[in-house]
This record gives sequence, structure tokens and C-alpha cells, in this order.
Amino acid sequence: MYAPSSAPSVASTASSVPPLLERHRFATHEELQDITWWRLLEPEHQLRVAQDMRVGQAHAGELVCRTGRAPTYWFGLLEGLLKMSNDGSQGQTITFSGLAPGGWFGEGTLIKREPYRYNIQALRNSTVAVLPIETFHWLLDHSIAFNRFIMRQLNERLGQFIAAREVERLDSPDVRVARNLAALFNPVLFPTVADKMLRITQQELAYLVGLSRQRVNEALRVLAAHGAIRVGYGGLLVSDLELLRRGTFEAE
Repeated sequence: MYAPSSAPSVASTASSVPPLLERHRFATHEELQDITWWRLLEPEHQLRVAQDMRVGQAHAGELVCRTGRAPTYWFGLLEGLLKMSNDGSQGQTITFSGLAPGGWFGEGTLIKREPYRYNIQALRNSTVAVLPIETFHWLLDHSIAFNRFIMRQLNERLGQFIAAREVERLDSPDVRVARNLAALFNPVLFPTVADKMLRITQQELAYLVGLSRQRVNEALRVLAAHGAIRVGYGGLLVSDLELLRRGTFEAE
């Protein structure tokens, strides 16, 4: 239904290049302006963030966060696609969610200052912003607007994970694909994707949903036939987000 990505496979490794945080630069003014919560800050708070925020390129297959590591940064995805997962007790990978552009993650771990309980892996070459944990807590201490953003973020993420537990019990692959796509178009967690095309391949979606690429292709055809999505070259656009969330359709 759409062309495969030319980006390296998620199975590829980036062991030949330095870690993400050794390949960083300052965030540009345009990148800062595209960050929803940055626009809510007072000028003096914006200045502190601009001084402290860094941006780096995560290669396909590279781990941005690793289970057991102490938190040092708050992460945001400016461009690309990430996966939040963990390794089960029997060696299988458990995927919690996908992370689309515009999303920030890890605030709960930073607030509790506890080790990460999940891995964040780049499914393709991705542009990632990082804010030091000290700056994150400084904003919590000084900015009411930032606190409100974090509260809304945590509340929305709680609802997302409750919905994800429901998806685990679904027998319908079509509904599983629909619910996972709805999560990637969440207007609160991923505001820059809500009204735009999400660049994602069938294989990347299969990684997130836990189905074969062929079965994902079949599900996308069903969703498109019901008017829930529109598939284009290199990605897709949601036409009816509520229909995706409900999953009230049957294969034709």
C-alpha cells in the first residue's frame, strides 16, 4: 500500500558510532518554536531551556534509554520514530507503545529519580532533543505553565497505558492496528502528528503492534475501506480518530 522506507532496519546496530549524547548540538530557534511546552514558558524560562537543551541523531536500532540506567535527561522526539519496550522474563520483547514526532517522554522516571524500567529504541534514524534532569526539576520549581503541561502529560499517558492493556486482550488484529495508530495520533502526547501524515512503514508498524507485515497490510486495507485512515506514499493520515479508538468495524 505504500513504499518501504529506505532507512536502515531496526535490527541494525550503531555500535560503530559514538553514543547519542556525544553527538549533540544546541537546539535551533526553529526547533524550539516547534516544541509545544516551550511556547508556554515565560521568556526567562525559555532562555534557560535554550541554553541547556541539546539535539542529537539517534541511528536506527540505537537505544536512547536503557532499562536499569539512572535518568539524566528528559527526552523529546523531533523527527523519526521510536519504540518503548522491555524484555520479558522468557526473553521475548514486550512493546508498550510507539513514540511519534512531537512527543516527550520519561517525565515520571525523572520525577521519581528512579532507574528506567523500559528501553527506548529508534526504529529509524531519528532527531532527539534532551533536557538535563536538573533543568527539568528547575522548571517544575519555577514554572506553573510547565507544571500544568506535565500534569496533563502524565494523565494522558496513564489513559494511554490503560488502553494498551485492553489492546493486549483483543483477538482482532484489525482493532489492534487501529488502536495502536490512534495512540500515535494522540493530539496531547504527539501534537505535531495530530493533523499531519505520519511517516511510517508497514514493517515499523508491525514492530509496534506485534503482528506480521502481511497482517498489518490487511488491517490497513480494512481501516482505509471504512474511512478511518488514508494511506499515502511513505505514510498515512487519520481521517476518523474516534473510529480508530472505538474499533467498531468488521473486515469486508
